[in-house]
Amino acid sequence: MGSTSSRTDRTALQPQRAVGRQRVADLLAAASDLIAERGYQATTMAAIAERAGARIGSLYRFFPNKEAIADTLLRRHLDILREAYATLGQRATGATPEELADILIDLLTTLYPRVKSLPALMDVSTDRTELSQQSRATALGGISAALIACAPKLDRREADDIATVVLNNMKTMLGMALKTAPTSPGAPDELRLMNRLYLATRLMPAQKPATGHPDGADRL
Repeated sequence: MGSTSSRTDRTALQPQRAVGRQRVADLLAAASDLIAERGYQATTMAAIAERAGARIGSLYRFFPNKEAIADTLLRRHLDILREAYATLGQRATGATPEELADILIDLLTTLYPRVKSLPALMDVSTDRTELSQQSRATALGGISAALIACAPKLDRREADDIATVVLNNMKTMLGMALKTAPTSPGAPDELRLMNRLYLATRLMPAQKPATGHPDGADRL
């Protein structure tokens, strides 16, 4: 009976008071850490409560089961990704291609502590395909928009192709930082240089002229 309830009831309690919201934040942070470290299946409700320094009853008060925690984490992780990628265009405007390359290559490493359980959760979620597509589309759309903000003459199709390459470089840099991808002491710097040179080559021809009237009157 309890097992059936665990599979069907995935609704988390939404606390109204600040103390309750903070408790939920602490519990979710503990859950995210453990899922990233151990995987979803090996993470138990008891372990989450212990990591958060909370009583198990407090955890069940807000989350009826682990599935409710996973659903809440997935939604929050995707919201974080959308917000981060939505602001890339503002940061890219006025940046040089080399500056944008550094912004992009550092983004996943900066975001990772906030969405660290996302890969593990997508691996076990029944909505994995849809979530993976949403995550990838969010990342590629944000990067492509940033490329065009930096180089306004860039064709959208070209921007999408370049964004795909950059996203793979970003994932490689994150893998190096986490020691999950082959690396060496100087490899991250080499990848960073490669990304700078690549974006400089691809974006500089599509940037607006540094001087001259925008309607081309200076050519008269």
